Amino acid sequence: MPSSRSNRAREAQPRFQRNALAPGILGAVAAFVGPALLGQGIHVVVLFAVAILALIVAVFAGRAGQWWWIPFLVAMAVAWNPLYPFPMEGPWWIGAHVAAGLLFLTIGALVKERVED
Repeated sequence: MPSSRSNRAREAQPRFQRNALAPGILGAVAAFVGPALLGQGIHVVVLFAVAILALIVAVFAGRAGQWWWIPFLVAMAVAWNPLYPFPMEGPWWIGAHVAAGLLFLTIGALVKERVED
């Protein structure tokens, strides 16, 4: 009897899926590693990773109906764009990397989509 009661309770609860969590964590890692690679040729890989992962997380935020995150993610994709880079240097750019990493983690943790059966 208790097993059927626990099954009903489990079925009654809405299920959510955090699709933006994995790309958010990867984007945070790339953003946090970025300041260590500034001025080196490999930093272009960080630019690509942050820009692409920001757009991926933006898609997941849009699918989850949390559109208010999209302007921040698009701004990150533009700022870290490796094809037409902005000439950013110094402590502001390092701070931007840290802020982007924290934003990736926050958005990845908060964006969730209801799973339909």
